[in-house]
Amino acid sequence: SSKIRNMEVQSADGVAVLEDCIGFSLTRTISKVEEKLKKGVLPDCQDDDDIIPRVGDEMGAEAQIRFLKAKLRVTQEDLANAVFECRKKDDENQNLETRLKDAEEENTRLQRTISLQQSQTEKYKILSQEANKKTEGLQKEVTALEKVLQ
Repeated sequence: SSKIRNMEVQSADGVAVLEDCIGFSLTRTISKVEEKLKKGVLPDCQDDDDIIPRVGDEMGAEAQIRFLKAKLRVTQEDLANAVFECRKKDDENQNLETRLKDAEEENTRLQRTISLQQSQTEKYKILSQEANKKTEGLQKEVTALEKVLQ
């Protein structure tokens, strides 16, 4: 028992995972344990509850502890990776939201500029038409004066 306690304190680094355990599913194992708890049956690590695959029955207590520590370390690494990816996605979403807000502000500014330019275009169009009418009137006057001079 004291050996087992000491083993729990030791780091699980360098522990090899058995090749026969590749198909192990932590989610399935947790579900099975939860089902047993709902039925009022406390899970026993020695029965066939898939915490340690079939090969585990042949392993000693120390090997089982090393195996479980390795599984825990892998699960913790998976969790850390998932948290890292989630934070990375959150940062990316924040960046995209900021860019979207900037683009919307730029769009609003450009819409105002377009509106102003359209009103100026209309104003200059009216001024141009008035100038053309004035030019036509002056042209008629010039023609009439040329006739008088001849």
